[in-house]
Amino acid sequence: MNLFYQPLIPEGLHHLDEEESRHCVKVLRKSVGDTIHLTDGKGFFYQAFITRADARKCEFSLQKAIRSEAKSYSIHIAVSPTKNADRIEWFVEKATEFGIDTISLINCENSERSFIKIERLQKLAISAMKQSIKSTLPAIREVVEFPTFVRSCDEIGRFVAYVDHENPIHLKNVVRKNQSTVVLIGPEGDFTPGEIELANASGFVKVSLGQSRLRTETAAIAACHIANLAND
Repeated sequence: MNLFYQPLIPEGLHHLDEEESRHCVKVLRKSVGDTIHLTDGKGFFYQAFITRADARKCEFSLQKAIRSEAKSYSIHIAVSPTKNADRIEWFVEKATEFGIDTISLINCENSERSFIKIERLQKLAISAMKQSIKSTLPAIREVVEFPTFVRSCDEIGRFVAYVDHENPIHLKNVVRKNQSTVVLIGPEGDFTPGEIELANASGFVKVSLGQSRLRTETAAIAACHIANLAND
């Protein structure tokens, strides 16, 4: 099934943007009367039929709206941007496919990049949402300083992944079902002892993701998947 994205359906906007219209009409050869499926990225799927097959502005009429089952938990990964932007882009795509609610970018003392194009990440998340047939688009937040982020979190389950082979606490054993969860993932140089101390003081529990030393984006995906498995 091909899924189209129009976030303003709840506000009464019943046409695709130019990029989606071109794909619908020119690539998929959809015409007037054909049924299409859409999402607003806010928890709803829609079934509609095309009323105007214009490659610049494809218009449709809604037939029905289907609300996805509300989740009893949330998953939030806060990750330091990688030096190679492709790697953080890969994480955004895969985390969206797994199912994630919020992605925050944090600037740490050992971060190698302090700026990343949020619009690019949002487009990748939209594409991944449509490909994996999901009705919710994750929120992607601008880069903030590490101290600012940890002091502002309000999730119940707060964890900081840290490379410490003496740490016996594995994330899979402490993340709880039906709970709001946030996991901090540091840069390749990891968090500094001072950052770990600040996170602990802000209610974050230091956890392990296993014995392997993981790259930033791999650790972020692992944390996302573990949190999802806890809610299966």
